[in-house]
Amino acid sequence: MTYCVGLFLHEGLVLLSDTRTNAGVDHISTFSKMQVEEVPGERMIALLSSGNLAISQAVWNRLQEGVWLEGERHTLRDVPTMFRAAQLVGAAVRAVFEADGPALRAQGIGFDVALLLGGQIAGQAQRLFMVYAAGNFIEATADTPFLQVGEHKYGKPILDRVVTADTSLVDGVKLALISMDSTLRSNLTVGMPLDLLVYREGTQAVALRKRITEDEPYFRLVREGWSSSLRDAYRAMPVPDWV
Repeated sequence: MTYCVGLFLHEGLVLLSDTRTNAGVDHISTFSKMQVEEVPGERMIALLSSGNLAISQAVWNRLQEGVWLEGERHTLRDVPTMFRAAQLVGAAVRAVFEADGPALRAQGIGFDVALLLGGQIAGQAQRLFMVYAAGNFIEATADTPFLQVGEHKYGKPILDRVVTADTSLVDGVKLALISMDSTLRSNLTVGMPLDLLVYREGTQAVALRKRITEDEPYFRLVREGWSSSLRDAYRAMPVPDWV
């Protein structure tokens, strides 16, 4: 399994994914779950994936080669809008299901994949989508300014309590890392290193792309500081007067 989170902020996008892939307790590997198509000044589109690694890699390779959409063959480098990009990713997912679904069912394996698609094409608004295994999708909005795929439950509470569309990119990075740390502590199927991408609205170019390892000083500061703050907050809470 994995955990990926995307924040949809007025200032831009913050995208974060882990890199752990499990094929049983004795076969744990590291694979990047983040892929980027960038034409600086024209478009920046990022795709984050969770679920079956073979499926997500097949989807990405189909997107690289081109996928038929409404009678035309497209890649993420030439779709005219982000909505079309989401449709294209959905079409790629359905194509992989059509090709591999019967064989997976015969082996008793489910078709498990979910993807985050975020970015901006020049002259249009930035957008963030979550694409399901059926190829359909939903979109982040100012009312719900984050989306998650994979092992999302442990990292969701801090986002529910704090993130708004007005959150700054810097604070967005901090919150995404706290969300990821909460997941790392509670789920062994999510693991280091992490891949972080920051996009500033209107630029059509990656502002920051960073691989975060166990010895990254700032991430250690976040982990230790958040744990300490939670303990202090717990101790500061009054004892119930009915105990």
